[in-house]
Amino acid sequence: MPQDPPVSKRILVTDDLAPRGIEVFRHAPGFAVDVRNRLTLEELLACIGQYDALVIRSATKVTAEVLQAGKRLKVIGRAGVGVDNIDIEAATARGIVVMNAPSGNTVTTAEHTIALLLSLAKNVPQATMSLKQGRWEKSRFMNVELFNKILGIIGLGRIGSEVARRAKALAMRVIAYDPFISREAATPLGVELVELEEVFRRSDFLTVHVPLGPDTRNMVDGKAIAMMKRGVRIINCARGGIVDEQALYEGLRSGQVGGAALDVFVKEAAADSPLIGLENFICTPHLGGATEEAQENVAVAIAEQVTDFLERGVVRNAVNAPSIDPELLARIGPYLPLAEKLGRLCSQLSEGRMQEIRIAYQGEVASANTAPLTAAVVKGVLDPILSGSVNVVNALPFAKQRGATVVESKTSEEGDYASLITVTIGTDKAPALVAGTLFQKSQPRVVRIGEFSLEAIPDGYLLVFSNMDVPGVIGRIGTLLGKNQVNIAGMQLGRTRPGGRAVSVVNVDSPIPPPVLEEIRRMPDIVFAKLVQV
Repeated sequence: MPQDPPVSKRILVTDDLAPRGIEVFRHAPGFAVDVRNRLTLEELLACIGQYDALVIRSATKVTAEVLQAGKRLKVIGRAGVGVDNIDIEAATARGIVVMNAPSGNTVTTAEHTIALLLSLAKNVPQATMSLKQGRWEKSRFMNVELFNKILGIIGLGRIGSEVARRAKALAMRVIAYDPFISREAATPLGVELVELEEVFRRSDFLTVHVPLGPDTRNMVDGKAIAMMKRGVRIINCARGGIVDEQALYEGLRSGQVGGAALDVFVKEAAADSPLIGLENFICTPHLGGATEEAQENVAVAIAEQVTDFLERGVVRNAVNAPSIDPELLARIGPYLPLAEKLGRLCSQLSEGRMQEIRIAYQGEVASANTAPLTAAVVKGVLDPILSGSVNVVNALPFAKQRGATVVESKTSEEGDYASLITVTIGTDKAPALVAGTLFQKSQPRVVRIGEFSLEAIPDGYLLVFSNMDVPGVIGRIGTLLGKNQVNIAGMQLGRTRPGGRAVSVVNVDSPIPPPVLEEIRRMPDIVFAKLVQV
């Protein structure tokens, strides 16, 4: 009778997750999942150290203290969009990937936005309540048409785009502010891209669809409301805190805001909010993603993403690391080991205080999303310095902390190779440069070190030395290594001209003892010699 594979990955789920999401973990070989909803902070701190992954919704607060206790944590999955209940900075510093499921509740949140939009325009909740209380107040609830009205959308991402499509079907005119969307992307939606202040000034209805962060907190404040048309109607189905609730209250009281609909609040539950008592205010208790379909979608999506990451290292929908979906992985996957090896090699060849890391992509590789490759290069650069505490999640922040800028450039023009990655480390002494490519689309090769061209295999221990190109140097080094039981596995030589300077890369099967390396450095005609490990 076959035995179950031993448990190698442990998953903790602390908020209500749809059963289909749990089943994804249970069917993954070598995975064990524990569902422990509504843990107190003390209970979470006591158990989190046992787990490789944590899956949450909005209830669990993942603080720096929790992350510190999660010694094995590699990934946090948020079954939904918002990640403001996770300390992203602390997770990044510890090299923990934070993923969300941004598309699972896209449709239902867009539908809910349109439901509130229509309810605001037609006074549906107020009229319903009045009629249920035995009153027939037809003239009191005069409403407005949506036809030809201007809907202003702040944030034209997945949800904002779906709202725009539905609003256009209602024959509304749609304008939007989103600094990360091109006009070419907005045109097929029939949306006019404008600046933020213009959205405030022109909109009859305003809806927000952006994450909550330092740049978006209280984005719709008293100053913004003062710019708007008198009687504007405001909707927020994104995150509590994007709309300044006190400013909204004052605008509703004064009539500057004709009506407002919130699905989200700064403090949830919001039963004691002064907004609740206003007749021109309608609300729902964070129902934007509360459909059975949406909950299943986000649960399955985040479970599959976490499983893929733990099994294969595939990063999708990460908020603090470059994402690599299967299509991108197929294109750049073979270049990832090359990128990291080039970073490691260049780092060990450099001298002085690091100031800048330059990565240049040339040829076919330049047409891909190179963000994961850049993260791999920087990880490789920092690995020899930080002794294994760096990964693709925290590499770029670590570089910034050390005062090193990371500069990326691309050119589609091919040179001697179909694709080429060049890494240059600028220091307070002299720059170090290495370049590499793939042979037969899978075999990493170093094809340049400084000014020298060669074709070296970046694998294991490498003796890299430069010398004057005179007879006998390589023979003396080979004899010395053999005398000290260091086996040579391969060797490549590059030189600028006969009799000039040369560089050699010698693959060795074991580390070269420090006294032997010093003896090489003291040899006549040796310019420098280093032992590196890639």
